[in-house]
Amino acid sequence: MNTTFLFISGPEIMVVMLIVVMVFGADKIPEIAKGLGKGIRQVKDATNDIKKEIKDSAEKHSIDTDITKDINKEINAVKDDIDDFTGPIKRQF
Repeated sequence: MNTTFLFISGPEIMVVMLIVVMVFGADKIPEIAKGLGKGIRQVKDATNDIKKEIKDSAEKHSIDTDITKDINKEINAVKDDIDDFTGPIKRQF
């Protein structure tokens, strides 16, 4: 089984890692990883802050935020109905 991560396979990841080691050196890799981790954490925190602000603002202005849950539930129900309908058709081909 071929595993991929962001459309990159195992051998390609190894080549990228080899190039990174050659360019930056083995002693710089932990520092680079730490910087990337901090950057990802900052983006995640900013995203959570924005979500919280939107939710708080919606609650303050009495806007129903549960509508997305209802929409997702309906979409999943339609998907299930389509899968039930097309299941026998897919098996024939």
